[in-house]
Amino acid sequence: MIQGLRTVIYPVANLAEAAAWYARVAGKAPYFDQPFYVGFEIGGFELGLIPDGQPGTAGATAYWGTQDADAELARLLELGATVESPVADVGDGIRVATVRDPFGNLFGVIQNPHFDPAKVA
Repeated sequence: MIQGLRTVIYPVANLAEAAAWYARVAGKAPYFDQPFYVGFEIGGFELGLIPDGQPGTAGATAYWGTQDADAELARLLELGATVESPVADVGDGIRVATVRDPFGNLFGVIQNPHFDPAKVA
């Protein structure tokens, strides 16, 4: 079952420039800074930047937490969603998937064993 918001990922054209801008927005440096992903922990949630994808109003993807990404993906498909990207391990035990809801919206799920609800501000 969906547990709550965990991560929002923004695609950017220039990762270094975007990381610097979001560092100013967040008031702190990213905790994870690699050529394929930059991550900020903000109030217990993740703000992520990826260097691919199309920025714009349809560019961000919200990821909703789940204990089991595979089971949640199967449940969403039973409810009429279609797979956009299957469950994938993105490192450090974090697993993500995205679907299109029946209305065409992108909907992400994330199984993140590092999420700490005690950090939520």
